Amino acid sequence: MNLLVTGGAGFIGSAFVRTQLASDPHLRITVLDKLTYAGNLENLEPVARDPRYRFVRGDICDATLVEDLLAGGGGFDAIVHFAAESHVDRSIYSPAPVFETNLRGTFSLLECARARRIPRFVHVSTDEVYGSLEPPLEADENFPLRASSPYSAAKAGSDLLALSYFTTYKLPVVVTRASNNYGPYQFPEKLIPLMITNAFEDKPLPVYGDGMQIRDWLFVEDHCRGIRAALDKGREGEIYNIGGNCSLPNIEVVRRILAATGKPESLIRYVTDRPGHDRRYALSSAKLMNEAGWAPKVSFDEGLALTVRWYRENSGWVSRVRSGEYLRFYELNYANR
Repeated sequence: MNLLVTGGAGFIGSAFVRTQLASDPHLRITVLDKLTYAGNLENLEPVARDPRYRFVRGDICDATLVEDLLAGGGGFDAIVHFAAESHVDRSIYSPAPVFETNLRGTFSLLECARARRIPRFVHVSTDEVYGSLEPPLEADENFPLRASSPYSAAKAGSDLLALSYFTTYKLPVVVTRASNNYGPYQFPEKLIPLMITNAFEDKPLPVYGDGMQIRDWLFVEDHCRGIRAALDKGREGEIYNIGGNCSLPNIEVVRRILAATGKPESLIRYVTDRPGHDRRYALSSAKLMNEAGWAPKVSFDEGLALTVRWYRENSGWVSRVRSGEYLRFYELNYANR
């Protein structure tokens, strides 16, 4: 199989590239990534010298570049589309880039995929499109969309756009919606890596509001297996939820991080909640489980221990991200390859 993976230098995209190349010797992957702040080529260093891997720096909004890439890629069997502006806080304070990438970029990809008759298009989305749910509700794939931030609204719009290309043009689209991911290589602005790295340095751990916002936590490698299951076995024109079956309040996650790092709870600092902060997300993954035989394998405590250990052993990666040095990695290591 020959895949084009957009946003493959980001947290989840790079995990997908690493895990799939490791598990499938017949796979070839071309990564297309603009390398915005969240794209880090260090995430792909474990596969950088694999002859089955290729990196192209570029913007999914650039239709000419995408068309040339698809035309010269040796016949892609599928596009797996991760590329997105994905940070909720950034979308609140600067929404324009979110709609540019998540909507116009997805449109550009869909148009090129349609023109080249790509056999499979997997659009990777989020449970945030369902909005906040009161217990005991769980969102299945038919649950109404109630996006509450510019980020989730842009993702909901791109989901509908992708599905419309199946309905109208019969482009073989599959949409996946996952719960909150965590694991190695996650950008330190996200909850779990921020709390881990702050705890290591005895810095305050900022918790929004009362910390009782509930999220379903999914280890990133379980998510990647779910995406591959949807790619291989998902039905065209369908949506598949990918959840971790582990719902926890944010404050409980923070306390478990403090316990795992051996730090005191006195480091917790409650801060003003962000605007429109969803209270609870909850997913049903029964459809993917029943149709593709997928299920999460890594428990939260096991995944958290693996994640804490990775950040402890990769302090250099964290410091380069925080300083911005990682943004020069392409020029230093790829530009002349």
